[in-house]
Amino acid sequence: MSAIKINKDNFESVKSSDKPVLLDFYADWCGPCRMVSPLVDQIADEKPDVIVGKINVDNEPELAQMFGVFSIPTLVVLKDGKVVNKSAGARPKAQILEMLNV
Repeated sequence: MSAIKINKDNFESVKSSDKPVLLDFYADWCGPCRMVSPLVDQIADEKPDVIVGKINVDNEPELAQMFGVFSIPTLVVLKDGKVVNKSAGARPKAQILEMLNV
């Protein structure tokens, strides 16, 4: 399953999923975001038990503010609609996968 583009219109349905959710807050102009993006896409393809969403902070500033995103990329893991893990900055794939094991 590929990553879902998340916006304020579809966010509630993603948040209320019974699966863990990995959110990638990014911007098109952000170099480190471009390094993390293919890793997030790989995780989306490899882990059907996880919903992976991408949120462009330039297009969805309300969602970025809701999660206290001050630097990008920021990765957030939700379980049962609650934040269980959050990290700012580029991470290798192994560390991103570890975030899901909370």
